[in-house]
Amino acid sequence: MAGPLKDKHVVLGVTGSIACYKSLDLASKLMQAGALVDVIMSYGATQFVTPLAFRSLTHRAVVTDSFDPDSEYSVEHVALAQQADVIVIAPATVHCIAKLALGLADDPLTTTIVAATCPLVVAPAMDGNMYDHPATRANLATLKERGVVIAGPGIGRLASGLSGVGRLLETPELLGHISYAMGKDGDLAGRTVVVSAGGTMEPIDPVRVITNHSSGKMGYAVAEAARDRGANVVLVTAPTNLADPALINVVQVRTAEQMGAAIKEHAEKADALVMAAAVADYRPTEAADQKIKKSDDDLNITLSKTTDILKTAKGNFVRVGFAAESQNLVANAKAKVDSKKLDLIVANDITAEGSGFGSDTNQVTLIDRDLVVEELPLLSKYDVSNRILDRVKDLFRD
Repeated sequence: MAGPLKDKHVVLGVTGSIACYKSLDLASKLMQAGALVDVIMSYGATQFVTPLAFRSLTHRAVVTDSFDPDSEYSVEHVALAQQADVIVIAPATVHCIAKLALGLADDPLTTTIVAATCPLVVAPAMDGNMYDHPATRANLATLKERGVVIAGPGIGRLASGLSGVGRLLETPELLGHISYAMGKDGDLAGRTVVVSAGGTMEPIDPVRVITNHSSGKMGYAVAEAARDRGANVVLVTAPTNLADPALINVVQVRTAEQMGAAIKEHAEKADALVMAAAVADYRPTEAADQKIKKSDDDLNITLSKTTDILKTAKGNFVRVGFAAESQNLVANAKAKVDSKKLDLIVANDITAEGSGFGSDTNQVTLIDRDLVVEELPLLSKYDVSNRILDRVKDLFRD
């Protein structure tokens, strides 16, 4: 199952920060994502983590010396630069950032970067006062102007024991920045895609809600795939257990009414609206102000219909709906194409193996506005998302 890093050549630069230990996890996750990873370590980095640790994870030699006769890259130092799909420096120290801003090339890492034409991601890690220093800020601004993706730094506890800005981002966030860097000039660059995700929660009282089994994984996958193809993405999400994706405008909502208001606000300027959320069809007509106490009597709750967000959304954008069905999949999905004036609907049988709520895979059927049916095989939700976005891209041309 493919992802944005599958078969990509990543050069991971590691410089001398205590945060080097996090780079081991990053290297491991890059490998798990299907990337080929070559590590270049500065002398300072080798004082915190051994080259053997990275070699054990990547199964490739680690570059530490431009003049190492045993390294295949020591003489032809531009070899890695020519092969790389992306270069990532994590962690990037103040010293490294300053050298990059000046264009210096006095070690294997900076020499490789100066010789490269691929995207560059720099993930700073340092003390908060070092990050706030005018020289550091100016150097980072210079790199941004050159198109370098600056990942972080994050906020939290620092090695000094103080709390502030300067932490190396966690691995999932770094992976998001890397995927973004490789795709920011992709086929959806300049487009705005609004995606909804998760299952809305309609309150019965301050404790209880009416909701559904949606995990939000499909909507989040669509949002990440759109980001990885260069789109400006707004993710309107009901509560989930998923972390906010990097470099995506995440709008948190709870109820169908709140989701409708957020969609209305952001869809007006959108090129596409992908409604992957499981929005409640009904809500309690009146929510109790206080917790309803248990009694010996049955409890009857009057439900009112919620507004159909996709049907009522206004704007000149491609409309993509989802249909989670347990029977009559194609017939029910076709009916929604007509009733909601959709350009495309993504239908899936929630009873099918591998396609249920919370799974990482999905087997869907795509039905366009001409009611032409395309059945897809079982794929990862990220791969399904790209198949959907391929169709959206074609609809832009139409």
